[in-house]
Amino acid sequence: MSPPADYDRDPAWRAGVTTMAPVPSGPVTPTTITSELLRTGGRTYRSGGEVTSLDPGSRFTWRTTPGADVDADGARRVEPLGPGRCRVHLEARVRPRGVQQRLLTPFLRGMLRRGLAADLRRLRALAEQDGHSAPNEAGSPQLRWST
Repeated sequence: MSPPADYDRDPAWRAGVTTMAPVPSGPVTPTTITSELLRTGGRTYRSGGEVTSLDPGSRFTWRTTPGADVDADGARRVEPLGPGRCRVHLEARVRPRGVQQRLLTPFLRGMLRRGLAADLRRLRALAEQDGHSAPNEAGSPQLRWST
């Protein structure tokens, strides 16, 4: 599950991630926390995050921590499909904060959905380049927007 389970690698496949600083560095652990800078839609968002559950080699869940610019949670999951094949799923649920984010919800929802799909394509290319089991079939990004 290498690239999707190693926050150090996020800037290589997640568009707009300018800084990702996990503690500890390397593959996620049940106690991993992160500090992230994400530039998208002309704005820079700061968020802290934490891993909330871990099924090593297949799935982990995360959430933003208090003080983050965005209130969100989600999961990254790898589904084996056979020898040398897998499907990667990225899930995110975002809860807008404040009037401005709520007014921009229709725009932001579409932008995030397209961004997750593009991230999956970059992740596939990175996995193939690294010689890992490549996600032969990109899972559909799942985005839920709570208001």
